[in-house]
Parts: sequence; C-alpha cells; structure tokens
Amino acid sequence: QVQLVESGGGLVQAGGSLRLSCVTSRSLFSIGAVGWYRQAPGNERELVARITTLGNTNYADSVKDRFTISRDNAKNTVYLQMNHLKPEDTAVYYCNLPFAPTNWGQGTQVTVSS
Repeated sequence: QVQLVESGGGLVQAGGSLRLSCVTSRSLFSIGAVGWYRQAPGNERELVARITTLGNTNYADSVKDRFTISRDNAKNTVYLQMNHLKPEDTAVYYCNLPFAPTNWGQGTQVTVSS
C-alpha cells in the first residue's frame, strides 16, 4: 500500500504563504492522481486540489487562484503552494489518492492568524 507523508505546515499571518509537501513511497507514475485535502475542526474533510499523472489540475473554488498543486516525479513528491492565505484556510492538510484511497497520514497543521 502507498505510504504518504505530509509536511510543511505552520503558523502564518493572513496574506502569507506556505508550501506543503507530500512524499509518496512509490513512483508518482504508478499511483495515479494525487490530491490535497483539508479538515477544519467540526467540518468534513474536503478535497482542495488534485493533480493527475499527466499534470492536469483541479481546484476547489475556495482556493482557486491562490493555491497551486505541482509534482516532482524524480522526488516522488507532490507540493501545494498556498498564497494569500486566509484564516478560513486553517485546517489539517492531508494528501491521498482520489481514485484509489489509501490510509490517511497524520497530516500537517496549517494555522492562519488574522
């Protein structure tokens, strides 16, 4: 089973930026699309961005034009660049495989202060 490890979260002021990393235990070419999800306290986990093996991307409306998902195939890593962060972006961020879900990792906490 694919193992996924998230990192890069932290505390940032509104308007700031963070870059999250998701390192996978297998080649990105072999595991298909990878997505970034988030879950805020009291909320359902939601998919915020997704990237396919061909590099096609999709974003939730709430993060479009602020977040960018990308992949480094040589490093088996998927990134989420988050700019113009807002307090409502505060959540635990996870990566997983939208079309072949695997075990959830511990995630990485993102906290945006106003």
